[in-house]
Amino acid sequence: VKEMIEYIQDTAQKAGLKREIPVHVLIETHGALAEVEQIAQLPWLQVLDFGLMDFISGHFGAIPLACMKSPGQFEHELLRRAKANMVAAALAHGIVPAHNVTLDLKNYDQTLADARRARYEFGFMRMWSIYPTQIDAIVEAMKPDHSEVEKGVAVLVAAQDANWGPIQHEGELHDRATYRGFWTLVQRARVTGLEVGAEAEKRWFANH
Repeated sequence: VKEMIEYIQDTAQKAGLKREIPVHVLIETHGALAEVEQIAQLPWLQVLDFGLMDFISGHFGAIPLACMKSPGQFEHELLRRAKANMVAAALAHGIVPAHNVTLDLKNYDQTLADARRARYEFGFMRMWSIYPTQIDAIVEAMKPDHSEVEKGVAVLVAAQDANWGPIQHEGELHDRATYRGFWTLVQRARVTGLEVGAEAEKRWFANH
């Protein structure tokens, strides 16, 4: 991977390009998983993609082929470990972790369920689609929960009014750690088309 990125950088320089070329790396082998921490630190890398099917076939029967679909893809211990390790490495270095596709092409509900498990159990921030009907299901699953967004806005408003010191909101303590988490949530909500409310728009997004 390092050699390929260096080749891309060299080619871009020779072509007179002044910008980075976004690089996706597919993690689908034992070797790639073993080196995922080092791979995630490489320049120009933006996304780590998990390649489920090749990863399973590379185990030569140790992982049942049924695990290419749910529920096995989320429950077999070797797959859970692989996905968790890849996501942890990606997030630690500011890289987007992307989940593998759902093989059931036209089943909206299955794609939705898979995307939700990928997002909320493992921390994947994106998921690949290979059929048009999968796109809406993935976007829906990756959206923040609206009630959490409302709570996040309320906490951030109170925190800003308190000059970002610790506050109590509905009996819970909040400080800069939770403010950072809620701010990320509110930003994600806006990007995915959720309403964040007039107060949030006025305070934080009026000049955007």
